[in-house]
Amino acid sequence: MSSRRKPTPWIHLWSRPLIGAVAALGMLNTGYLTVTKLFGGETACPTSGCHQVLSSSYAQVFGLPLSLFGFLAYTAMLVFALGPLAINPEKNKPLRNELENWTWLLLFLGSTAMLVFSGYLMVIMATKFVSVYGADGICYYCVASALFALTMFVLTLVGRAWEDVGQLLFSGLIVAMVTIVGTLAIYNLGNPNTQSAEADSSGFVVTTQSGPAEIALAQHLTQIGAKMYGAYWCPHCQDQKKLFGKEAVKQIPYVECDPGGANSQASLCQSEGVKGYPTWKINGQTYSGTQTLQQLAQYSGYQGPQNFINKE
Repeated sequence: MSSRRKPTPWIHLWSRPLIGAVAALGMLNTGYLTVTKLFGGETACPTSGCHQVLSSSYAQVFGLPLSLFGFLAYTAMLVFALGPLAINPEKNKPLRNELENWTWLLLFLGSTAMLVFSGYLMVIMATKFVSVYGADGICYYCVASALFALTMFVLTLVGRAWEDVGQLLFSGLIVAMVTIVGTLAIYNLGNPNTQSAEADSSGFVVTTQSGPAEIALAQHLTQIGAKMYGAYWCPHCQDQKKLFGKEAVKQIPYVECDPGGANSQASLCQSEGVKGYPTWKINGQTYSGTQTLQQLAQYSGYQGPQNFINKE
């Protein structure tokens, strides 16, 4: 009596194309973010959360957009998933089988690392942005990337019949630990929230000089109760402080909105309805974005010297 061969589950037949498709979506997502970041474009987003998250220090690694590294990771996953399918099994079955075995392991290790890293970023978004700004603190591109990583991880697990599950889980645990340690090391080494002798209250080091007009304007803004709301990681806030210079910036009425920043007043920012950085509150009026010193003088009714040495 002949025994029937057990049919191959459909997920085993389609797992590689499915992983490749998800990786392609991830490439589109991160590729779009990389292009807009590198070429100064405006990222389309239904809320301000994307702009806040994507302009933060967490969106950069070694001075480059984090999305660029994400794009490279998704590209590698696409190659691992679809590369072996390019080998005709009828012409070179041993090579096809060897490539499938190696790339399955690489797919598992890669998807594990991407899932852990995405999970870390989701925690950061939840604790530093969503907790303060609610739905306005959500970066939908980041959420999509995390879902892509989770989907690839699941597809890798169920996409084939793994022989040694124990060894697989051990390898995944090692990769997860290395990813966590590496991630913490990268962000701690590049943490901009480090106090120094010339840093303002947010921790950003201002190197431009201040003239008498810049100092006088900063003092005037403080006297009339004006406020500049910002975050230590915000590049536009840094541009604003550079206009004042390192002497005057210590006297401007700055309010740190990020919970992780020095002397944070996140609850005050939330009660004032601050949605983006920097936001100026002057004489009951709200002004969003980097303002020239001439504009600040006009808004505040400043009558002192206006021969500012720092221009846009």
